[in-house]
Amino acid sequence: MNTSFADFSIFACNLLSMKSKILVIGACGQIGSELTMKLREIYGNDAVVASDIVAGNADLMWSGSFEILDATDKGEVREIIEKYTIKEVYLMAAMLSGTAEKYPDKAWKLNMNSLFHVLDFAREGLIDKIFWPSSIAIFGRNTPQEHTPQHTITEPSTVYGISKLAGENWCNYYHQKYNVDVRSIRYPGIISYKTLPGGGTTDYAVEIFHKALSQGSYTCFLKEDTRLPMMYMNDAIRATINLMQSDKIKNFIAYNIAAINFTPQELATEIKKHLPNFEIGFEPDFRQAIADSWPHSIDDSEARKDWNWVPDYNLESMTKDMFLNLKS
Repeated sequence: MNTSFADFSIFACNLLSMKSKILVIGACGQIGSELTMKLREIYGNDAVVASDIVAGNADLMWSGSFEILDATDKGEVREIIEKYTIKEVYLMAAMLSGTAEKYPDKAWKLNMNSLFHVLDFAREGLIDKIFWPSSIAIFGRNTPQEHTPQHTITEPSTVYGISKLAGENWCNYYHQKYNVDVRSIRYPGIISYKTLPGGGTTDYAVEIFHKALSQGSYTCFLKEDTRLPMMYMNDAIRATINLMQSDKIKNFIAYNIAAINFTPQELATEIKKHLPNFEIGFEPDFRQAIADSWPHSIDDSEARKDWNWVPDYNLESMTKDMFLNLKS
């Protein structure tokens, strides 16, 4: 296993001024909720302000400061930044692929306006550093699907992917033009036992565990042989924080990162090792076309070279940990 968060917590705390704080926007989402708690573990509860348009779970609400915040309201965001002397922002608020196809206008406004707000605040010198998540959704049907390289054809076919590709280019523009320190990762599908699916095309890989335990069966909305890049949440959180703490960043658009890739059938086979009577069926819906436009596997060699990225979890260890935690 790689170096744990505990090994660099003291160092990390020294990096963060006692007079400045971190703001997580979209702290109630799938990644945001776990990222917030890990940041509080590293930097201290008082150093990390959580915010979202709705209230979060008890742990999130009571472990540190929480603010109800509309990420599309620039005035509200500025008010929170100034109130808490925020110097780092993790902008996790977004409408994901499946949901965004149903509400394209709302998705575009949320995904893009929220980014412009924090980029502008960084340009003004109000904040020092931004994390903004991108996605494998930026890739399209003409993208090489095996070991998709860092620099390649993109051509996204979804509202979510279009917004993420535009965001990558705006992040790079603000870095080149105004020297804004904005860092990004192209997340693959994220799997977690702590939060329920949020409308993404890869969310079958979370739903399947819940249905396996509660019903003993699952009907997947993708074909059995649909191979997609995935990552366990523990790895995604570690990659995010490592990227923000690194002083060796060379890419200010977004880094490819990879961990696991598998099909629904392969995941079902692994689940059956824990639940032998588990059954799976397949009824592809509109999300199949989205999945077909995405890579099968990702080349993350630049992240490995620049900031020593290496995942901890494979399919077997992830499945084991999912069941261990869901059952308990």
